[in-house]
Amino acid sequence: RRRQRMAIMVTREPRCFEKILGALQSGSLRKADPALVLSNRRDLEPLAREHRLPFVHVPWDDRLKAEQQALRALDEHEADFIVLARFMKILSPEFARRYAGAMLNIHPSLLPKFPGLHTHERVLEAGDPVHGASVHFVTGELDAGPVVLQARVPVLAGDTAARLSARVQQQEHIIYPEAIGWIAAGRLRLLDGKPYFDGQPLAQPLVRTA
Repeated sequence: RRRQRMAIMVTREPRCFEKILGALQSGSLRKADPALVLSNRRDLEPLAREHRLPFVHVPWDDRLKAEQQALRALDEHEADFIVLARFMKILSPEFARRYAGAMLNIHPSLLPKFPGLHTHERVLEAGDPVHGASVHFVTGELDAGPVVLQARVPVLAGDTAARLSARVQQQEHIIYPEAIGWIAAGRLRLLDGKPYFDGQPLAQPLVRTA
């Protein structure tokens, strides 16, 4: 089985992107062959070049034009799957269908709870005792694709959104490279809209507890 070519798409702060690069460098993503980095941020190009990755700048002011440009770049670099690393733009259902079963995202909540933004504040307002992060396949509906791996983080007395966010992010940086490695190795698949892990249907997300 040939190595799967991975595209990384990022629009926001680069910490998630850096952790993926670190996993590539350490060899823990040895089944993934990085194809390109695609971003609306030109300032990330030196980091991509430092790791010998092609960088494609796509302004994201007009979604239709941006997606057309992104699809051309993904085709040109023969990307097999996409990893969204703090990609804070809403992709069209057409784009999501094009990469159905081949696009992963990580979201800072225990989906299906708290899709969208400001998850840490919302968890504290709700008084939930547990928070976390979810790796999921991307579909045309925001944060609604099948969840495959979660990390659970206890909410502590006196927590602020910033403290809670920092602990959740620590877990994100562990579980996301793990799930990326699974899809690169062919262990994680989406068949008929349902996730399979090692050939078995995944009725519930796999869970890591901090």
